[in-house]
Amino acid sequence: MVRTLSGGSGNVPRMSEPTRWTADQVLAVAPDQSSLASARKLAGSADWSSVGVAQQAPVLWGLCKGSGKSPYQTCVDLTEPAYRCSCPSRKFPCKHALALLLKWSAGAVPVDEPPAWVEEWLESRSARAAKKAEKVAAPRTEAQELAAQKRAQSRHDKVLSGVAELQQWLSDQVRNGIAGLESGGYRHFEPVAARLIDAQAPGLAGAVRRLATIPSSGAGWEERTLAEMSMLHLLAGAADRLDTLPPDLAATVRSRLGHPVTTEQVLAGAAVRDVWQVIGTRDLTEDRLVARRVYLIGRDTGREALVLSFAAPGQVLSADLVVGTCLEADLCFYPGSFSLRALVASRHGAPELMVEPEGSTSVAAALDRLSRALGADPWLMSLPLLIDGVIAPGERWHLVDPSGDALPLEPGVECWRFVAAAGGAVSKIAVEWGPAGLVPLTMFRDGEVLAA
Repeated sequence: MVRTLSGGSGNVPRMSEPTRWTADQVLAVAPDQSSLASARKLAGSADWSSVGVAQQAPVLWGLCKGSGKSPYQTCVDLTEPAYRCSCPSRKFPCKHALALLLKWSAGAVPVDEPPAWVEEWLESRSARAAKKAEKVAAPRTEAQELAAQKRAQSRHDKVLSGVAELQQWLSDQVRNGIAGLESGGYRHFEPVAARLIDAQAPGLAGAVRRLATIPSSGAGWEERTLAEMSMLHLLAGAADRLDTLPPDLAATVRSRLGHPVTTEQVLAGAAVRDVWQVIGTRDLTEDRLVARRVYLIGRDTGREALVLSFAAPGQVLSADLVVGTCLEADLCFYPGSFSLRALVASRHGAPELMVEPEGSTSVAAALDRLSRALGADPWLMSLPLLIDGVIAPGERWHLVDPSGDALPLEPGVECWRFVAAAGGAVSKIAVEWGPAGLVPLTMFRDGEVLAA
């Protein structure tokens, strides 16, 4: 269900325009709190002139008085969104773009025809997009193809060398017993992880480092350690006979080993067009990078998608997919037997607000979906689920649906915010499934979107 916000009695009279953002949506794209605080002051100031939003193209613009003689030219392409400002700030969006969005969300920007400088920016963006699409569509030459095959074979040979060492290491652990791992710390695991990095198998190295965290994780660590070792053994065995696997499963194994897939390769695949509902996001630090996971569910296909972005600590992460919105778009998925990660290939119009997402299920249906996903990719580490239920506190917290079926949250994860907001009533709750349990992401209730 999509709602279109309309202006109140105190707003600027308007013709048709793109669906306006809420203030919460603007908050979601702010790079930091200081930029947001400055934008709030600027939005209500008299420094703005020539503000407008186009009736046809989803673009917003305005001139803002700065410290110099000429005002700053600020505009926002609402489709992605993308930002342009002539101010010297290196933040995206800058305080001027945020202030312009806040003015628009408050209904203080009239519909108008975009000025020439805005048209020029839009045309330059279209030209760059066309050039990029042309590059993706261009086939590789025979020489390029042969060089790529040679590089791939060289890498695979190195990976197999690392896999052989990993298999020997796993055999040694089982033969010698794992009791000593609890007190050994990371030093027992790091040498083999480093060797796998040298062998160009970063996916396996990451799995070994995750394994290193289990012996110190409390009661039952022995069973969890053996389970993780079993999955590593399964992956190593699959890598050994990669050429005999079905193509989709082979692509999954390559992905889990850490083989790179280029953007061009992904975009060359078949696109899935749908109205994609943005249901949740989670930021995690991985290998000294901050990774943002954004989860979507197709309104018509019911297909899940994960869009990843990365940034060094202190840098701004992508915020172009805002929880609580939906967008009609073409997504291209990374190859694999269960394709979850995707890239947004093209958008068809600006994002719109959702009253609530469609496609929520019961716990039983979610478990069925999860079992099919794991059947296709046994090394799957995360999956978005949208479940009708309530968060129930306890020694171990659970998500409980109206039938009484429940799924546990990750140990140590609590979500009093959802408990207080729901008051015991059933809501649509977006969660991230992982091997240790669920992590709540978003609650949708009575037209409100509440982040965990």
